[in-house]
Amino acid sequence: MAVKVITDSTSYLPSSIREELDLGVAHVRCVLDGIEYPDDAEDCEAFFRALEASSAMPTTSQPTAGEIAALMEERVVAGHAVVGVFISAKLSGTIESARLARTMVLERYPEAVIEIVDSESNSTELGFAVLTAARAAAAGEDVAGTVATTRRTIERSRLLFVPSTLEYLRRGGRIGNAMALVGSILRIRPILTAADGTTTVFARVRTMERALATMVATLSTDIAAKGGLAQVSALHIHAPSAAQALAERVAAVVGVTVPVVPVGPAIGAHVGPGAVGIAYCTNDPMLKSRIRA
Repeated sequence: MAVKVITDSTSYLPSSIREELDLGVAHVRCVLDGIEYPDDAEDCEAFFRALEASSAMPTTSQPTAGEIAALMEERVVAGHAVVGVFISAKLSGTIESARLARTMVLERYPEAVIEIVDSESNSTELGFAVLTAARAAAAGEDVAGTVATTRRTIERSRLLFVPSTLEYLRRGGRIGNAMALVGSILRIRPILTAADGTTTVFARVRTMERALATMVATLSTDIAAKGGLAQVSALHIHAPSAAQALAERVAAVVGVTVPVVPVGPAIGAHVGPGAVGIAYCTNDPMLKSRIRA
């Protein structure tokens, strides 16, 4: 019995990798001004242009249990076990859809083996967990081994990113109007991270340059303290040039080429175009709950 991995679209893995590793993807839906846009990081130009021109806040909806169940059932019928790795349960109801889908499939196929893993994150950090799972499965790991390997990656990864503007955090209700106004006047840049399953503030600094320097310094410190670097990517929300510059800056520190990964509409809508960041894994676990607010 082989193990097959499924995930949701907020992992933002390139289509080439999804095809290579036979990943099943359930799609988050994103609606802006009555128009539905695909949550696809490789085809999001139209969405972000519309977002920049609109005063509205997009709405997103999790994949349905039926959609996830169809992915599971297709693999179960083919004789495979299934491991689903999804966006944090504290950020989306996708995990609940997946759990309901698992129940639905097990009612029809009681011998099926299906496990659900909460990545406790989103976007590129979720992508790292999904890649770990898929590669472990492709190497012949059973379900228990695949899940254990995935959870070790979750313990060893960190996501840091900085918005270009506070406007989209304000629109989404994540910060108040007064805080957004004061932050803009004082040029405060919150560096955000995923910890304990939620998006929270890692540090508050002045200027984008200081934010970039802080992220790179944090990466360097983590590498030194946690057994070295396993993998790293730069990420962006509709800001490829800025992300490429950050990738080159990180590469100068770590000594390896740093890929640049776009983030799609479902996550990008809440942070806003222009955001950049880094995601990375160390060789030893990190204490991600220690936040420097």
